[in-house]
Amino acid sequence: MSRPVPLRVSQSAAEIGENLAAWRKLQSITSAQLAERAGISRSTLSKLEHGDPGVGFGAVLAVSRALGVLDALVQATDPYRTDLGRARADEALPTRVRP
Repeated sequence: MSRPVPLRVSQSAAEIGENLAAWRKLQSITSAQLAERAGISRSTLSKLEHGDPGVGFGAVLAVSRALGVLDALVQATDPYRTDLGRARADEALPTRVRP
């Protein structure tokens, strides 16, 4: 028995799916073409674009790569691009490495 998906996760999956579908349409790529380029089935792509939170992370990354937005996704999750991440990096990293 699987656990219920939190509402915010479901909402985010739907928003990301809509965004990826919009990227596909802006580039005039059919779902069949994108699925082939990403190495996934059209069914998986459809689930992703419709916000199914059960779609595998690898599929999200493959579609993002095929659409040319993978670097933006990686950058969006980089903690060192945030004020908090930069502030905490100074605390977490050693100031001196002992031999």
